[in-house]
Amino acid sequence: MSDTRTGVAVVGSANLDLVVEVSRPPLVGETLLGRAGGRFSGGKGLNQAVSSARSGSRTRFCAVVGQDEAADVLERTLSDAGVTTVLRRSAAAPTGVAHVLAFADGDNSIIVAAGANTELDADDAIAGIEGAAVVLAQLEVPAASVSAALHAGRMAGALTILNAAPAHPAAVEMLPDVDVLVVNETECAELGGIDRLHAAGARTIVLTQGAGGLVLHRAGRDPLHTEAFRIDPVDTTGAGDAFCGALAASLARGDGIEEALIGASAAGAIVAQHRGATTAALSAESIATLVASR
Repeated sequence: MSDTRTGVAVVGSANLDLVVEVSRPPLVGETLLGRAGGRFSGGKGLNQAVSSARSGSRTRFCAVVGQDEAADVLERTLSDAGVTTVLRRSAAAPTGVAHVLAFADGDNSIIVAAGANTELDADDAIAGIEGAAVVLAQLEVPAASVSAALHAGRMAGALTILNAAPAHPAAVEMLPDVDVLVVNETECAELGGIDRLHAAGARTIVLTQGAGGLVLHRAGRDPLHTEAFRIDPVDTTGAGDAFCGALAASLARGDGIEEALIGASAAGAIVAQHRGATTAALSAESIATLVASR
């Protein structure tokens, strides 16, 4: 990697999250009363960009939003976190919206109306990649655009990270351009399992397991398990995104993968203890403090 490359370029989705606190999921045909939990900036791409910036890395975010008030909210969140934006405002589609059901135990269910995220094309995807040390992408935007971003990052000499969430069959075809693949247990199973992913070109796979920690799988080496930080979760929305953003920031600084995964786990734990995926409680200092207490 060139010494002149710095920071993280994130390509992905941006949504306004509308949170309702409920005791349980509603049944089909049922109207269930809940409590308004607030409006938060979200989308896997935005969450990861904010996490990367709050973790101490210079960060650029490439996305498409609408020409509406929701987009203004998202831009303020990104600016407040120190993220440089390469945002295109769609003339036809509204900003994406996520409806989040937040349960008392910290778990959640989410329904996403993608809106302008579906318009992100290859040109949008590669607009902010030049000069980045790390390119990070997810799969809430068109797969062809994600593939273009990862390939452009690889050709430019950046380290590439794919968080294959939500799982999409096209992710397997992208793996030759992916240095680090991040998946949870469900996504891993949907994509065919660790052995298939290795065979398709994924040399480094991070398998996240929630409260069970994570397992680092590297081709030709024994799996390495890292325990999760013990916390009382308040809202797990965005904890995985915080993990990915902090991982990218750490790798952009030149940290080794094992060290980076510990800091990334701490970032996820911090976000899970607060309402909203872009909480200001996440910082390089709070990550270092939690890691030191391990």
